[in-house]
Amino acid sequence: MKPINLAIIEDDLIIQESLVEYFGLQDAIEIVLVANSVEQFIELIKNSEITPSILLLDINLPGISGLEGLPVIKKELPDLDVMMLTTFDETDKIFEALSCGACSYMSKRISLQKILEAVKIVSDGGSYMSPAIARKIANYYAPKKKLLLTDRQMEIVEGIVSGKSYKMIATDLFVSIDTVRSHIKNIYKTLEINCKAELIRKSFNKEL
Repeated sequence: MKPINLAIIEDDLIIQESLVEYFGLQDAIEIVLVANSVEQFIELIKNSEITPSILLLDINLPGISGLEGLPVIKKELPDLDVMMLTTFDETDKIFEALSCGACSYMSKRISLQKILEAVKIVSDGGSYMSPAIARKIANYYAPKKKLLLTDRQMEIVEGIVSGKSYKMIATDLFVSIDTVRSHIKNIYKTLEINCKAELIRKSFNKEL
C-alpha cells in the first residue's frame, strides 16, 4: 500500500514534535514536509521532490495565518487535501476555512489516534470534522426557534427600548398600567428572559 504523504504546518514546537513523532511511527504515513509557517511551507515546497497529498494546517501562525495562507497554498497545490488542526472553534473561522478549500476541521483537543483516523478518512476521499465542530455546523443549519410576539407586545417592547415608563406606554397605547405589566410578563415568558436589560439586548441584536 502506497504511504500517505503528509505535510505539517505548526509553529508550536511541542505540538509539532508530538505530531512528527507519532506520525513518523505509522507505516501508512510518510512525513514529507514540516514547516513553522505558511511562508516557510511555500519556500520548502518549491524545492521538495515529493508532493504532499495531505496537509495538517494550524490557524494561529506567525506571519500569514492559516486562514490567510490557505488560498495561497491551494493555488500552489490545487489537489492538496488541507485539514485544519487548531484551537479555534468559532463558527465563522470554521466556515471561512471550508470556503477557502479546507476539507476537514479538527480541534487540537482530539487525540493523536483520532487525527490519524481522520487523515486516513481524507486519504480515502472523505472528510472529517471533530464531533464538537460537527455539532457547531449542525446547530448553524438547524431551524431557528421563532420567538413570536404579538403586534401589541412589539409596541410595548419598542416603548421600553425607547426608555418610556410603564405609565407612558400605557398612555400611548390607551391601556391600563396593569395591562402593560401583563404583556411584559408574557413577553419575558415567551423570550425566556428575566429583566428589562435582557429584553433591550435582544431587541438591539434583532433576536425578537
